[in-house]
Amino acid sequence: MKKIVIIPTYNENENISLMLPQLLELDPNLDILIVDDNSPDGTASIVKDFQKKSTRVHLEVRDKKNGLGRAYIHGFKWALKESYDLIGQMDADFSHRLADLKTIFESSDQGDVIIGSRWIPGGGALKWSKFRKFISLGGSLYSRWILSFPLKDWTGGFNLWKRDVLENIDLDHVTSEGYSFQIEMKYRAQKLGYKVVEVPIVFEERHSGQSKMSTRIVLEALYRVWSIRGL
Repeated sequence: MKKIVIIPTYNENENISLMLPQLLELDPNLDILIVDDNSPDGTASIVKDFQKKSTRVHLEVRDKKNGLGRAYIHGFKWALKESYDLIGQMDADFSHRLADLKTIFESSDQGDVIIGSRWIPGGGALKWSKFRKFISLGGSLYSRWILSFPLKDWTGGFNLWKRDVLENIDLDHVTSEGYSFQIEMKYRAQKLGYKVVEVPIVFEERHSGQSKMSTRIVLEALYRVWSIRGL
């Protein structure tokens, strides 16, 4: 089966230069797609250098920074066009551990969507403040209550999708960003009747650079959940 992991980037030159060689060593059958939002720090140039060394590294550069959700939709469509069977998603900043990525792909036979979950036994988040844990765990509890599916980690972005799921989700009508993008995608998959399985992962602090998460994105998720329920 053809498999790929999609990594959206914006000003991640330090992290991506370290992550790409590690990903290439992790699994010789895993391809990598970087979706870069025209980073002014030269992230795309670093990826292009890796492309000279490996045909497994792919790059899509968008015109401008236009939201995490749009970046992932762009990547999903590209992967479907290129006939990938297993399509993963993860962050570029090492907050998602490569060992857990391997576990997620190895669990692909258990369901249609594999969720890297912080909030099931064996999962967790390192060096988080109580407030940050409250926001993340509370957002998932809030989503589970409103959307009526028993998923424990709604807001995480460390996931694996089988081709059939993404083909049947109406990607053109997924409009959420940030936390709510992750919620909407998982809700759409479950509403279509796909089997969603959670496997434990440990979330770590980013290695370098600044987080793209903002108060606006968190607040958007709180009110977007209600409109997601009506899909």
